[in-house]
Amino acid sequence: MKNLSRLFLAVALFMSFSAAFAQDKNNPWAITIGTNAVDPYPVGEDAPQGAFLDEYFNLTDHWNIMPAISTVSVGKYLDDGFTFTATGSLNRLTKFGTNLNPDGSEAGTNKVDDLMYYALDGRISYSFMDLIKSKKVDPSLGVGGGYTWVDSVGAGTLNGSLGVTYWFSEKLGINVQSTYKHAFEDYLPKHFQHSAGLVFKFGGTDTDGDGIYDHEDACPEEAGLEIFNGCPDSDNDGIQDSKDDCPNDAGLAEFNGCPDADGDGVMDKDDKCPSVAGLKSLMGCPDADGDGVADNADNCPNEAGPAANNGCPWPDTDGDGVLDKDDKCPNEAGVVANNGCPEVKPTEEVMKTLNEYAKTILFDSGRASFKKETDQVLEAMVAIFKEYPQADFSIEGHTDSVGAKSSNQKLSEKRANAVRDYLIANGISAERLSATGFGEENPIATNKTSKGRKENRRVEVKLKN
Repeated sequence: MKNLSRLFLAVALFMSFSAAFAQDKNNPWAITIGTNAVDPYPVGEDAPQGAFLDEYFNLTDHWNIMPAISTVSVGKYLDDGFTFTATGSLNRLTKFGTNLNPDGSEAGTNKVDDLMYYALDGRISYSFMDLIKSKKVDPSLGVGGGYTWVDSVGAGTLNGSLGVTYWFSEKLGINVQSTYKHAFEDYLPKHFQHSAGLVFKFGGTDTDGDGIYDHEDACPEEAGLEIFNGCPDSDNDGIQDSKDDCPNDAGLAEFNGCPDADGDGVMDKDDKCPSVAGLKSLMGCPDADGDGVADNADNCPNEAGPAANNGCPWPDTDGDGVLDKDDKCPNEAGVVANNGCPEVKPTEEVMKTLNEYAKTILFDSGRASFKKETDQVLEAMVAIFKEYPQADFSIEGHTDSVGAKSSNQKLSEKRANAVRDYLIANGISAERLSATGFGEENPIATNKTSKGRKENRRVEVKLKN
């Protein structure tokens, strides 16, 4: 029997170190059917009982074993590893401790008449399976109470239990348990009750049959994958359908599950050219000449040109550097400053005519205001200026030497600006005209005679380069 006790202990230790499908919220109900043994000996009482836990595994001398099905338990998982279990058991007691010789030595098992044993118990137990990170072994501690009858005499008990379940599968296991029962009445002895039985779990539902129980299944009506909490991934692209913008076409996570067949970084549903790699800026279409116009809209796909001309370069027919669209003279080479037209400057003869007019401009004495008879002269000058819209001119004022030099300088400046202002007021661009006064510095005749001084009081017009 000692060898049998050791074998029992070895099995218990092996089971505690194996790798369960513990009773849990997936299968919250469990039924255990098995047998039990009652041992009133190792409880820390006087003979015929013995010291606490003494000869705990002495099956032959102390255990009252009911070999048939003699215990049935029903358990309900509560939460966080806690389970409530109700147990009914029966047994027949023929051994009650050990007889002693007068010298205190053991004299064999204390035999008793067949005493019927009945018990109804309930306990709250805690599973350590998650704590020890086991896959199959489910050790537990429990505390509870119940009522036990021995030969029709009953009393309440306070119970503490230690057990271990080894799960062969998700719903089937074997349980071994030892319970200490402390009676509240002296006429019912303290005792241990050991049990072993098969455990059957049930109660979990899996509506869609995907192996994930409904309470953990985010999509209980659709068969899905465990990595997506039971939700499907129809196109197998690693993105569950509820988060997949293209659930029936395998795609990329960066595009929320939509494909990019040409690999240009533009998902197919937004790609205007899904079969050929292109640019994001052009909705996935290519731009061979790099002009910013997609090839499918470019009339000159291999030659860079602006979008305004459908991707083709603007022509310059006369080759003057001014594009035809901006060239006022597209068939005649010109200059940029003249909008593509040839630059036309007044000839020396024209300039001579202008200056002949300018010399006849009459001012009021000592002032910059014009005399009435000068109007026709100024109008003739305006007409000539308008014939050469691209030419720039300088208006220069001069005086004789009569009077203070500083006064003459100011007067020459005022008169030059007076002519410029008149021209501007009559349609000549201000940007084309400048005015400068030279006072008495540049005489063209002697200031000693009246005739010479008259010639020196003049306005000249010069063509600017």
